[in-house]
Amino acid sequence: MPFVSNRREFIRDLGLSSASLPFILNLPSLGFANQTRRKQRLVIMFSPNGVIPDNFWPKEEGETFTLKEILRPLEPFQKQMLVLHGLCDKVRGDGDNHMRGMGCLLTGIELFPGNIQGGSHTPAGWASGLSIDQEIKNFLQKDPATRTRFGSLEFGVMVPDRADTWTRMCYAGPNKPIAPIDDPYQMFAKLYGKTKDRALLASVLDEVTEDLKKVSATVSAEDRRLLEEHTTFVRDMERDLKSTATTIEHAVPTLDPGVKRENDRMPQITKMQIDLLVNSFVSDFARVATLQITNSVGQPKMRWLGINEGHHELSHEPDSNAKAVEKLTKINTWYCEQFAYLAKRLAETPEPGGAGSLLDNTLLVWTNELGKGNSHTLDNIPFVLVGGGLDFKMGRSLKFRRLPHNRLLLSLAHGFGHRIDRFGNPDFCTQGPLNLS
Repeated sequence: MPFVSNRREFIRDLGLSSASLPFILNLPSLGFANQTRRKQRLVIMFSPNGVIPDNFWPKEEGETFTLKEILRPLEPFQKQMLVLHGLCDKVRGDGDNHMRGMGCLLTGIELFPGNIQGGSHTPAGWASGLSIDQEIKNFLQKDPATRTRFGSLEFGVMVPDRADTWTRMCYAGPNKPIAPIDDPYQMFAKLYGKTKDRALLASVLDEVTEDLKKVSATVSAEDRRLLEEHTTFVRDMERDLKSTATTIEHAVPTLDPGVKRENDRMPQITKMQIDLLVNSFVSDFARVATLQITNSVGQPKMRWLGINEGHHELSHEPDSNAKAVEKLTKINTWYCEQFAYLAKRLAETPEPGGAGSLLDNTLLVWTNELGKGNSHTLDNIPFVLVGGGLDFKMGRSLKFRRLPHNRLLLSLAHGFGHRIDRFGNPDFCTQGPLNLS
């Protein structure tokens, strides 16, 4: 197979349309992508309102540890995971703990003064710095060898339409919150085309059929297989989107104001977003992604689990309320199942043009804005890591002594070779990144 050195000439000579490029330019045998450097990826998944510590944190420290009920869905990945206990959001200032927990989670820096009033005496505004996902994205985008079409993708599930400190965790800079895309139809259009009418989604593959035929003769047998899998996924997704769109348009439930109308579809929407995220990595659309499931003070009613109360409402119940603890454990276990599904999808997907699976080259981080819901503590923020993307020493339960979570944010940057010595508030970076190797 001859090495193709100039994509512009290749496109010109075969007469390919721009619509076909997302499907072909990442095929290894075409030689467009940098195959000499290992691809590294990062996904940060968020779920809200703290956890039930007794049912979440392993008792043991080290390589031998038992997963508690909430983390049990991750048992297949225990040797590929890190459970980090003792990391604290030490950022203070304006806003209540839900606001600072969300706005400072990935930025590690104070909120600006503002006019958004929460449960504290001081209102607040947006974060005063960029988030670590965007810091890493900017670092990767500066290098042609690691630059991708989008740089980063921000997925959401049931994020309210309103824009405030409780609904945004990603920031492009001070006072620059990034809204996640929580509509899979909109994300699908961003990734694969500009079709806006969900009910009338036309196949984006129709216009590239002839292009794919032209390309098939120039790529390896392995790439033809990858191309077939990719196009099959897109056709299946289109069919799913069409059928779901029709159902939603004709059966919209009546919900309380401010509640996303897809409440009971949350499991389906979450799966669709995860599948799109995984496929975006196959296509090398981005190396950094976030998945924000609801928001700080999120109130989904998980009726599919037999729970009719809102999540945030339940999280305020005292520890003595055994039924509330049981329901909150179910809720957090469900979130863990989504994280485990993401890990599974990545693990079963081969790395295009490289060794191992996507999970071998991706670090997943699951986190929360609070350590515990009813106390609103910013101590012991949940951080669970899965995957081999940053070459940390996995398969461990680590317990720290109230360390600032800024040090973990630094570790993520260093894992990509981005050797910054501070991130967010520099007062919390004096000891450098965590030693996770």
